[in-house]
This record gives sequence, C-alpha cells and structure tokens, in this order.
Amino acid sequence: MRVLTGLLCTLALAANVAHAQANCADATDQAAMTACADRAYRKSDGELNRIYQAVTARLRDARPLADKLVNAQRAWIAYRDAECSFSSANAEGGSAYPMVVSTCLDDLTKARTETLKGYLSCEEGDLACPVPAK
Repeated sequence: MRVLTGLLCTLALAANVAHAQANCADATDQAAMTACADRAYRKSDGELNRIYQAVTARLRDARPLADKLVNAQRAWIAYRDAECSFSSANAEGGSAYPMVVSTCLDDLTKARTETLKGYLSCEEGDLACPVPAK
C-alpha cells in the first residue's frame, strides 16, 4: 500500500511539474514567472555543460589548451555572476529579483554556449580557433 501511495504521489508531482512547464508562456504571478525563469536557466546550463564537455573531449590530447579553457571558463563564470549581480541590482530586495537574476544567467549562458559551439565547428588550419577540427 505504501508503494502505491508513493507512486501516486510521484505521478501527481510529475503531472504538476508538466502542467507548470506548459504554462510558462501564460505565467502571470511572480512565483510562476520566477520558477519558469529558473527552469529556463537550468536547461541552458545543462546545454552549456554538454557542449563544454564536447569541447574538452576535443582537447584531450592538448593539455595546455585544455588548461586555458578551464581558466577561461572560470573567468567567464566570475564575469557572468558579477554581470548578473550588477544588472539586477535595481530589483534587489524585491520579489522579481530572483527572476531577473535567472533571466540574466540564462541569457549569458546561452551566449557562452554559442561561443563554445563555434569552437566545435573549427576548420582545419584556422589559427583563430583553438579547438582541433573533428
């Protein structure tokens, strides 16, 4: 009986999450908009991590370049956090603040992902591209 109750609770929660995701475009209250912004950022962050791993895989045999990528990524994370702290400063203390921060994080993460994706499209001999062609 406990297993059935647990299963029903899990299914109800999953249905609630799916319903919330479907309604992000129609979100009108701050809590829903914040949750949607957070979900969007988490999705973008997952994509960034996937692409970052693909780039590091290409640099497996180029340790100095891999180290430079790690340094660049750490610097980018510091920049992202500082930029989002600055750009959301006017909302600080308000109910919209978490949404504004998540939106900033999402936007900058998407831009970084596109930069890293570009490294995966390097042509052989392109000196402006540090990642070896496939």
